[in-house]
Amino acid sequence: MSRHSGTEVLRYTAFSADPEGGNPAGVVLDASGLDEAAMLAVAAELGYSESAFLTRQGGPGEAGARDGTGEPGDAGAQDGTGAREYTIRYFSPKAEVPFCGHATVATALALAERDGPGDLVFRTPAGTVPVTVTREGAELRATLTSVEPDVLDIAPADLAEALAALDWPAADLDPALPPRIAFAGARHLVLAAATRERLADLSYDFARLEALMHRLDLTTLQLVWRQAPDVFHVRDPFPVGGVVEDPATGAAAAAFGAYLRDRSLVPATAVLTLHQGEDMGRPGTLTVELRADDARVRVSGTGTRIGD
Repeated sequence: MSRHSGTEVLRYTAFSADPEGGNPAGVVLDASGLDEAAMLAVAAELGYSESAFLTRQGGPGEAGARDGTGEPGDAGAQDGTGAREYTIRYFSPKAEVPFCGHATVATALALAERDGPGDLVFRTPAGTVPVTVTREGAELRATLTSVEPDVLDIAPADLAEALAALDWPAADLDPALPPRIAFAGARHLVLAAATRERLADLSYDFARLEALMHRLDLTTLQLVWRQAPDVFHVRDPFPVGGVVEDPATGAAAAAFGAYLRDRSLVPATAVLTLHQGEDMGRPGTLTVELRADDARVRVSGTGTRIGD
């Protein structure tokens, strides 16, 4: 635990059990005294791609909330189903974002270490996101369920601008996975590379891509390469957050799952493995689950606390 601007900030990595892998996030478990400017300042000072700020959710179950000692306290309000319920906000070093998967996982793991595994409900700016934390041997695993997803076409001129900013020739794209904008809490442009070498070679025009992403309201680009029918390697440029690349991106993974289902590129019920961060030296693994009877997408992974 550390202090930034007088606020206690936990540091966790998500989607890896190794502190040197996955995607680090700041976690503030009590942000009730912080306004937007203060949250942004903490996120900027910490410097991770995103930090999460948690407040206790009010409601009928609040009086019954108890902490890990059995006394009324910080464990969060109950939502009527036994899940602990919180509001949560996410900030990059430059701006607030509507939803962040890796910071959600990091926060859920921090709460599970404090209060024990179980069911959580996060009220995010993008909508309600249930999270379940389970213990698997010595590790905790968090599974988030996205908001209702959507998949949209991208205008040819906007696609051409994205490829120009990336310096990717259109011929280097995989025609089996056509470009689309996918949403599962935040908007991401999905672009599929035809080869692993194309995906590995990422050197883009930061300002040009940032301008396009602001215009299209994109959080990241989800750059992918399909290794096997259910295994993908992915990378996520994140210039709108002030970060060149995000090491492991749960929100984009959820959006990508929705994209694959929308394009009938995977079965209606499927479990997919996404490898991310290898090209940055921070390898992580995201598991994406699709269910035929539920339009939402589930993303799960491990994580661990990063020492001070």
